[in-house]
Amino acid sequence: MDADAKSLDRPAGDGDHPAAPLAGVRIVAVEQYGAGPFGTMYLADMGADVIKIEDPGTGGDVSRYIPPGRSGSDSLFFEAFNRNKRSLALDLKSPAGREVLERLLAGADAVFSNLRGDQAERLGLTYATLGAINPAIVCVALSGYGARGESAHWPGYDALIQAESGWASLTGAPDGPPTKSGLSLADYIAGLTAALALMVGIFDARRTGRGRDVETNLYDSALAMLSYPATWLLTLGFVTERRALSAHPSVVPFQFFATADGHIAVATPKEKFFRTLVEAIDLADVLIDERFRDFEARNRHRDVLLEILGRRFAERPTRTWVDLLRGRVPIAPVRSLAEAADPDELRARSMLAEYDHPSFGQVRTIGLPVTMGEFAPTYRPGPALNADGAAILADIGYDTEATERLRVEGAFGVPDGGRGGAFEPG
Repeated sequence: MDADAKSLDRPAGDGDHPAAPLAGVRIVAVEQYGAGPFGTMYLADMGADVIKIEDPGTGGDVSRYIPPGRSGSDSLFFEAFNRNKRSLALDLKSPAGREVLERLLAGADAVFSNLRGDQAERLGLTYATLGAINPAIVCVALSGYGARGESAHWPGYDALIQAESGWASLTGAPDGPPTKSGLSLADYIAGLTAALALMVGIFDARRTGRGRDVETNLYDSALAMLSYPATWLLTLGFVTERRALSAHPSVVPFQFFATADGHIAVATPKEKFFRTLVEAIDLADVLIDERFRDFEARNRHRDVLLEILGRRFAERPTRTWVDLLRGRVPIAPVRSLAEAADPDELRARSMLAEYDHPSFGQVRTIGLPVTMGEFAPTYRPGPALNADGAAILADIGYDTEATERLRVEGAFGVPDGGRGGAFEPG
């Protein structure tokens, strides 16, 4: 390991602020599309130096080309996953590209890969290879189905994972088809799981001086989210079924209800909430009905109770019910994306990320959902493809002559190598 590697300068930004919780942490991310970049973006927001390695032969991360909101090799889809990072275009299959990677990793805390299960080992991104370069390196691999067995060769995407893990079978109307969530939740959960595992690995490596391999995958992360329905099934043989209006399988009422002009969500996971609800909406007689005396009774007679509640909620508009019950009973309006993402509301919650972008002007998106004392994130655009190549190469000791040698040897790609071709180092 290079004796000076750990003292390499970090880029200007949040990571240099003493209050940034991950100041001084360097993560080299061989990542693409959604799951991995989502997790590492949160680490970048909190001050980590996340260096995104992009394949010059394919024009970088494919998410750069996803519409709508695309301009050249920038897109708003890419922005949603890659703010606050740096980009280096590098051909990891070329010896010269590998040389750069290994020098970069000598001063890094972790290498993070978000590839097909068999690719991390094939590209030499495991501890067996990299531990000799940096004994404290943490090698995190996030894949679709894991690194072993036949499934290691399978590509993993959110819709496939939601289908195979059982999520889709639990979602949707009881008489409708299995349904995927409207969001890529399997991707996001796996990305956050990988980010957590990465930071645990770094904590341990700083404690012991020794890194390790850390693996997770979309499929196992999705299985873990099955939580209590899986516990019920595996322990009792109880099969959770889809119910109308997104109803909870056993707590009643805990679901959506139609109102005079929309829908509301109501939850009564405590007896006091149920009592307060029926009294507040003038259905006090329900309290003396033995069919509804406790959780189990209400579950057995859910159809009768839900018909009573449904008729009452349909009499008045959503705003009336929310104003009447909020703060007394768990209730929320069912809102559209446009209503939930209202900029003024987001700004008031410190959840609006705003920054200027050279192609898109002002970008507004959802910010970091973590509050930490004495630290507030600064949001910067996702990097242009290879925007930080020259600075990163200089940072790890390559002068102009050495950089030219690397270019000639194909470290940054070769002409006509794909959508991107060769890249200049800066």
